[in-house]
Amino acid sequence: MTDIALRTLGATDLATPPMILGGNVFGWTIDRAQSFRVLDAFVDMGGTMIDTADVYSAWVDGHRGGESETILGEWLRSSGKRDRVLIATKVGMLPGEGGEKLAPARIAAAADASLARLGIDRIDLYYAHQDDSDVAQADYLAAFGRLIDAGKIGWLGASNFGAMRLKSAIDVATAQGLPHFHALQPEYNLVSRKRYEGELQNLCVEHNIGVSPYYGLASGFLTGKYRSTADLAKSVRGGGMADLLAGKGAAVLAAMDAVAAETGATLPQLALAWLAQQEGVTAPIASATSVEQLEELVGSWRVTLSVDQLERLTNAGV
Repeated sequence: MTDIALRTLGATDLATPPMILGGNVFGWTIDRAQSFRVLDAFVDMGGTMIDTADVYSAWVDGHRGGESETILGEWLRSSGKRDRVLIATKVGMLPGEGGEKLAPARIAAAADASLARLGIDRIDLYYAHQDDSDVAQADYLAAFGRLIDAGKIGWLGASNFGAMRLKSAIDVATAQGLPHFHALQPEYNLVSRKRYEGELQNLCVEHNIGVSPYYGLASGFLTGKYRSTADLAKSVRGGGMADLLAGKGAAVLAAMDAVAAETGATLPQLALAWLAQQEGVTAPIASATSVEQLEELVGSWRVTLSVDQLERLTNAGV
């Protein structure tokens, strides 16, 4: 699929097909060898950007964080493919040297730790993983600026920021000559839309901030796996799907089924294709635990929904 046109992420010089590979599964639900197979396949299919975070996967018993970055770094060294991929990682959820969240000393220490685990000298895109109201925005933007000046990071992004705080960060950066957020990672999918649509979306479009939504498949709900209360026992995630089924979820799945019949696309492909065609969105993030699963997700790159199909999917969730 190397003939797929790349999309530029906002005002950066970073380009990606309409999907970014999520690295949260590396060292968590797939081991080193399987992670390598998925990474190799992604690059061979034309993928260019891999997204991880220093906190992946600290929630697992016996893990401390950094496991995903470590495996990704080992793959970069063994594959020799560093010049073929863009690396995005994050700071702000894993406490450690320098403090917590976006304390300037923590940002500096965390960036060095991520660079060491990844085995690279520059992070292409570095995200503030969450906002930090305890630190003045000018202070943490200046800390990121020092990393940019040192050549340790290329571009700056924000994850899990609301419209008000993203707007104030833009205003502070403009007024004080500090780095701007050029990318945003919000939770966004066909059944979870209120955190992005509206003010935040308009802000990103106005300021050319490239958007890469996470949870594009709504933790598996949009694969069609959970269609009745009996289905909720199919996995440990099932309990969290009850509210979606009771809400607009069933209507969204019905609309997706109809569009799938028209296009021949699978439900996961439709979920990602719908995201990729939303205003402001550059590319959704999606994780794969096997090459076969990755092939299905990458198939979304070739799905173009008509205006009518987009409207039907969109309206089903309203």
